[in-house]
Amino acid sequence: MSDTKDKKESPKKPDNVVFDEKEQSYTAALKPYATNVGSPKIVPTNLSPWKNQNVRKVNHAFTAEFDEIRQQYQNMMERYEYNNLVYGAKFSFQPNVGEVYHLYKNKKNESFLSILAPSECNFEFLGSFRLGSDYQWEKMGTE
Repeated sequence: MSDTKDKKESPKKPDNVVFDEKEQSYTAALKPYATNVGSPKIVPTNLSPWKNQNVRKVNHAFTAEFDEIRQQYQNMMERYEYNNLVYGAKFSFQPNVGEVYHLYKNKKNESFLSILAPSECNFEFLGSFRLGSDYQWEKMGTE
């Protein structure tokens, strides 16, 4: 109890006085902001327009990236379907890399691969394909 009696309690300072109770000193000059009652009001900057603008930019960037990925996926699935179609066809020769072959359907509705151009035969023409160096079939333009 003697400890509490030894400590002198300082009288309460007015609200407009910046006094540090711990340090027992006036600290107004050390503050990074104005402390005088007559000082201008501190108004935080409204960052909503900046945030909204950048959120829109980021959303557009994500949308564009998503569209690119979706397009890549669609292209890959198209290549997959073409490869399934050609590799599922009948052929009695070993195709050479870089050569163009033609896919047809016969009267039994079976697909087959041929070196004959569409103008040289009377089967239902399904498309022309080139065998790439990665052994994937690439669909060629119509002849």
